[in-house]
Amino acid sequence: MPGLVMLVDDSDLSRIIYHSLAGEFHIERVIREGKVSRSTFLKRRLKKLGWRKVLGQILFVKLLTPYLRRESAKRRTAILREYGMIEASIPAELVVDVSSINDEQTISLLQKLSPSVVVVNGTRIIEEKVLNTTSGVFLNTHVGITPLYRGVHGGYWALAAGDPEHCGVTIHKIDRGIDTGAVVAQTMIKPASTDNFSTYPLLQIANAIPKLKDAVHNALSGTLTTLPAWTGKSKLWSHPTAWEYLRNRIRLGVR
Repeated sequence: MPGLVMLVDDSDLSRIIYHSLAGEFHIERVIREGKVSRSTFLKRRLKKLGWRKVLGQILFVKLLTPYLRRESAKRRTAILREYGMIEASIPAELVVDVSSINDEQTISLLQKLSPSVVVVNGTRIIEEKVLNTTSGVFLNTHVGITPLYRGVHGGYWALAAGDPEHCGVTIHKIDRGIDTGAVVAQTMIKPASTDNFSTYPLLQIANAIPKLKDAVHNALSGTLTTLPAWTGKSKLWSHPTAWEYLRNRIRLGVR
């Protein structure tokens, strides 16, 4: 019987999602994508965003990220404990490493396994040739409310925009666009005063997991339904720069 395959990056959130699903579902394979080379990543980002934006993002990662992780270390431990989430490695015998999720190796594996459901997290944009490989449903967990907060760090950007009622997480089908697929489920979060940029995604995933499990069950049984999308301006958000973050933290108290 066709089952479940995962397409993931090598991140803590992907490992958490794996262990959360593995307790209820038979996961046939985990296809894990490697990182884009630093030079390629920078070239693409510079072409898309410009040097000033990219410089600010680099400064955020190099200078602010370590501080934010230290600041939220206790809170992170508390979230993991409260929701019973596991960050351990995915069993090696299940993992197939690929340089890109759009490689022919991925297509070959999906054709062979013919899964009913493909759960995706953290990969680069999946090309149409991969989506057409199987008739199974591709489900993605997006840490933001689509279509309002597409791209990355949607929960943070909702708070920074003074829009806390749309600080949440979305389970959606994957289509050819970026976070534009039909919405399967959404849930909102209310960050604590001890949360910050580093823990928002963890809290979002914690709240998304029950919704994701329901979606997988429904997809496997052929009863998956979708929800109407929020009305409003849809925007594709990128990683904040160091100065954007500091401005939002000082002026708005968004950590």
